[in-house]
Amino acid sequence: MDAIRAKIAQRALAPGEKLPSIRGLSLALKVSPSTVVEAYDRLAAEGLIRPRPGSGFYVAGNLVPFALGAAKPKLDRAIDPFWVSRQSLDAGADALKPGCGWLSADWMPLDAIRRAMRSLSRIDAAVLAEYGPTQGYPPLRQLLARQFAAEGLAVGADQILLTSSGTQAIDLLCRFLLQPGDTVLLDDPCYFNFQALLRAHRVKVVGVPMSRTGPDVDQFLAAVKTHMPRMYITNSAIHNPSGATLSLQAAHHILVAAAEHGVTIVEDDIYADFEPDPSPRLALLDGLSHVVRIGGFSKTLSAGLRCGYIVARRDWVEGLLDLLVATSFGGPNPVAAALVATVLQDGSYRKHLDAVRRRLARRRTEVAGGLSELGVVPWLMPRGGFNLWCKLPGQRDGGALAMAALRENVVLAPGDVFSVSRSSSDFMRVNVTQMAPHCFDVLSRILAAPA
Repeated sequence: MDAIRAKIAQRALAPGEKLPSIRGLSLALKVSPSTVVEAYDRLAAEGLIRPRPGSGFYVAGNLVPFALGAAKPKLDRAIDPFWVSRQSLDAGADALKPGCGWLSADWMPLDAIRRAMRSLSRIDAAVLAEYGPTQGYPPLRQLLARQFAAEGLAVGADQILLTSSGTQAIDLLCRFLLQPGDTVLLDDPCYFNFQALLRAHRVKVVGVPMSRTGPDVDQFLAAVKTHMPRMYITNSAIHNPSGATLSLQAAHHILVAAAEHGVTIVEDDIYADFEPDPSPRLALLDGLSHVVRIGGFSKTLSAGLRCGYIVARRDWVEGLLDLLVATSFGGPNPVAAALVATVLQDGSYRKHLDAVRRRLARRRTEVAGGLSELGVVPWLMPRGGFNLWCKLPGQRDGGALAMAALRENVVLAPGDVFSVSRSSSDFMRVNVTQMAPHCFDVLSRILAAPA
């Protein structure tokens, strides 16, 4: 019964589709035919399937809602991307969240945001009261185009689409480029919501092990040839969660393989402003031929101002805009986009970023030292950013640690939630800006307890 329910929930069996024969299913599941008969009878009693005398059993016409939580693989909740995300987002104000993926509020440019909010009282009434243009608030797109040009990526504002978030940017690209059953490559480990989002699109995910200079090139090339993926999603500035920096050599191999096999690369650049100096960028090297750049402002400005972007080749823009209108009726909140544009143009913002980079460098060293005393060792010391990818002592299980910490109102991010292959059980991602002294105390107690 569970097997049939799962297939229907995942749309592997559609309404009206005939179920396997009793004999065929008994052989496939290695159970007796009488067990299949009983299961089918019970499912028919529930109204999930319908018998047709002389023909067999068929999926009932009423479609069962697709439940992401029911999609395979079935994971322990401690390493389920959906569950971990919800723990971070729904935690109370008194919770400590070294497992979350954003800066603590006291690291954000709150004074600049407040000034921008006051200035919006004088903005055009249409921005405050009407739907925004489909491609997004023009001043912000023009500002981004100038920033990209200074970097060496020559794009017009007409090649930039604003979205409500970086996640929506990836969702639109998946809708535009993928069909259920297609294959997508991800770094292993990678940002866990990449996996959650792809599960919603019902595609096959293949992981490529990460090295300290980007994805393992030999395994990347082998995966492209073997699985013929349609898409590869990655961070190339400061990789989440590993902190790795893409090398020029690895970037070259990735781009050659993508061009040869028709793979679209989605490059998430959301951590770029944390770098002390720019590392190789796939979009810049490729010129947006096989690469799409996405990004947002939730890491450096505010997680509450939901605004992201897509930078793509011109012949894709119209199709993406149609999808944007179909799924959200217009571009992102114009008020949020106007706030972002105002803050980015504030003379204090650049100074704020410089200060944050220096402060993060000190904090990474402090937290890494404190963790090392507990036997929790960073895999590498990243060039920038606020995450440390740490190996736990004695092959301790990160999921078990996360569950124990949650009982003490501390949210951790266990390694396997980031791993496509579930091969990082003895790792943990630590947000150094959220690592309060009490977190060290809790972690110390948990690690001291028997495994």
